[in-house]
Amino acid sequence: MKIEGRKALVLGAGKSGVESSRFLAERGAAVVLHDKKNIEAWSDAAKGLKTSHNIGLISGELPSLDQIDLIVISPGVPTNIVPTGFAGEVIGEVELAYRFLKGRIVGITGSNGKTTTTALIGELLKNAGIKTQVGGNIGTPLLSLTETSSDDGWTVVELSSFQLETIKDLRPNVGICLNVTPNHLDRYDSFQGYAAAKRRMFMNQTAEDVAVLNADDEITAS
Repeated sequence: MKIEGRKALVLGAGKSGVESSRFLAERGAAVVLHDKKNIEAWSDAAKGLKTSHNIGLISGELPSLDQIDLIVISPGVPTNIVPTGFAGEVIGEVELAYRFLKGRIVGITGSNGKTTTTALIGELLKNAGIKTQVGGNIGTPLLSLTETSSDDGWTVVELSSFQLETIKDLRPNVGICLNVTPNHLDRYDSFQGYAAAKRRMFMNQTAEDVAVLNADDEITAS
């Protein structure tokens, strides 16, 4: 993925947004970080990007997108904030990370238990002597693991429905869905919409990959 020379807007000034902004700026993009909250309420890490990486900081209403060709959306930001007529590329932090990650990936999603399962799988692989790192929705932005990833290693990733909404090419070598129960219905129009976001975990998998589904859960079994 070409980053140098691109004009990027990162939506959301939380951990993912800070990491995305830094990652893009360090690879030659002109970056603006946006959040609805007043800049005074942002974390020191977010506010410090202006000085450390020459990143523009904007709060309140969405700025003009006329000069923007790449938007990176943080998980907490609804995707419908981007106007339907936007001609550039729209991805999430997880998708951006995937394009630079080396090695193999285990992706875990589900309404309940995914953090525990992600941590457990990470420990099992490490104890088996396999080079392993753990990130994603568990608290470590996936982008922060790209530099330490290796061709012979595994990255175990907790993926929320919000993160899965903005993937395009992400293809886990092992994809796991633990369960799907009504959740985040303030974000989705229906339970079916929420379940469809979870299902995106498997959309790029091929016969070379592994999909693990909970046969005791009516939705995942279907």
